Amino acid sequence: MATVTLKHIQKIYPNTEAEKPKKKKKAEDEPAEEKTYKLKVTDEGVVAVDDFNLDIQDKEFIVLVGPSGCGKSTTLRMVAGLEEITRGELYIDDKLVNDVAPKDRDIAMVFQNYALYPHMTVRENLEFPLKLRKVPKDEINQRVKDAAEILGITQYLERKPKALSGGQRQRVAIGRAIVREPKVLLMDEPLSNLDAKLRNQMRAEIIKLRNRINTTFIYVTHDQTEAMTLGDRIVIMKDGEVQQIGTPQEVFNAPVNTFVAGFIGMPQTNMFEGRLIKKDGKYAVQVHDAVIIPSEEKQKNLKAHNVREQDIIVGARPEHITLDEVPGAMIPGTVDVSEMMGSSVHLHINADGKDCIIIVPTLDLDGETFRTGSTIHFTFAPNAVHMFDPATGKNLEF
Repeated sequence: MATVTLKHIQKIYPNTEAEKPKKKKKAEDEPAEEKTYKLKVTDEGVVAVDDFNLDIQDKEFIVLVGPSGCGKSTTLRMVAGLEEITRGELYIDDKLVNDVAPKDRDIAMVFQNYALYPHMTVRENLEFPLKLRKVPKDEINQRVKDAAEILGITQYLERKPKALSGGQRQRVAIGRAIVREPKVLLMDEPLSNLDAKLRNQMRAEIIKLRNRINTTFIYVTHDQTEAMTLGDRIVIMKDGEVQQIGTPQEVFNAPVNTFVAGFIGMPQTNMFEGRLIKKDGKYAVQVHDAVIIPSEEKQKNLKAHNVREQDIIVGARPEHITLDEVPGAMIPGTVDVSEMMGSSVHLHINADGKDCIIIVPTLDLDGETFRTGSTIHFTFAPNAVHMFDPATGKNLEF
């Protein structure tokens, strides 16, 4: 129902530290607590979000993901109008809304802590935003009925929030947002207060929901599993800056830097010290005794950027590492822990003094077991090896 465009959005919080009196130490031998921030600090203050650019299509599901403090919730709150935009332009349906009040932006927001009125029943919570807008009673009843059916909370309409479970309360919070039929639905870590089982269930419910309502979604989470399963596209943020924007498959298969490679995927990408060399006219990756010839597509990308021979960081996802017994042509490692996960075995390996994880499908084991302390040899899939600049962390293919 709406497109959303963010152009060069920046959020700066004025630095007030100098105005605060310094606290005295509790004791002479007690060091003062030091806090370190990786956000930019300018003369204007702390830059929480810097040069954020994104075009969101109608009915698209966008997920902002990143570690705590990366600026994703601040970005969402700027779209909602709850935070003032320092610089840049925000458009909803091609209308500049920087100075438009939140109530006039035709958006709805679902918060992490549900934010339900405890003295109201579920029905009254759902009706409340419609009554504020003076929607006719018959239409209110129909919208509440439709939202309750979509979310499976019809049987709870006469209960109060305290009589509901966490998952049921979150459904009510989502219902209160969708009864307004907003152009844009904002969700700020709505599942973080739920246990693992409920999170999985609610993820499925949100996927079903987006297929039943004509709304553009912007969803914030620090959980990369939620990002991968929910988003049409993912925006990965770090220290107030966008690192990469792409489909779940794009950011998984082609991370632009070591941060994205390490953040997306579970377990995370293994990193090794290696060297990029040329062999028989082709690029090759050397790690320990193993020499891997990257795929033709990777060869093409490296040639296009005229990448020279150099030391590199080699990234390999646990599921893209293969075992073999060819000493002298492989990377040796010692098994520290072997975890049976049912469909696969997760091997925690010490290789060259670094810990890494290898995922081996149980169908490939043929009865083989891995004892703690045993030595194995492994290499990387040629089409899934990633090569990063050690100084900048950037993927050499892009």
